[in-house]
Amino acid sequence: MKKILTICCLSIFFLSCEAQPDPTSFSSEALNDTFVNSEGESVTLQSILDSHKGKTVLIDVWASWCRDCIVGLPNLKKLQDEHTEVVYLFLSMDKTQKSWKAGIEKYEIKGEHYFMPSGWDGAFSDFIDLDWIPRYMIVDEDGKIKLFRAVKISDPNIKEHLK
Repeated sequence: MKKILTICCLSIFFLSCEAQPDPTSFSSEALNDTFVNSEGESVTLQSILDSHKGKTVLIDVWASWCRDCIVGLPNLKKLQDEHTEVVYLFLSMDKTQKSWKAGIEKYEIKGEHYFMPSGWDGAFSDFIDLDWIPRYMIVDEDGKIKLFRAVKISDPNIKEHLK
């Protein structure tokens, strides 16, 4: 009888839990997280997004050592050819700036590039609950997050939000 009661209680608990909706705006902590641009300067996510106000931004969190990231690059380049009006923002999880820059050159990745010095432990990574790369996000012209989580560039939601 105790087992049945326990199972019933747990079932009610789990069935009554609702998934939280994906956020549509970045937290202030995430916006204040710092990244390094290709000139070696520290910049905040806020300043990066502000520089693209009025444009759709596709964020790609990647690393040169990430097999899934590299495998997806041909499809990403195809997407870039189809949606030239979109800003492609690459945030690197590489361990060093040297490997980050070498990866950009080796794979001929076109777009805006930033290095994430805080890596998996930064405020941005915490906010997006980063647990896998590649990770794709789409931010609309008003700075609102339209697509919070995609782990494959072939995810149909990406094209849907770029229309």
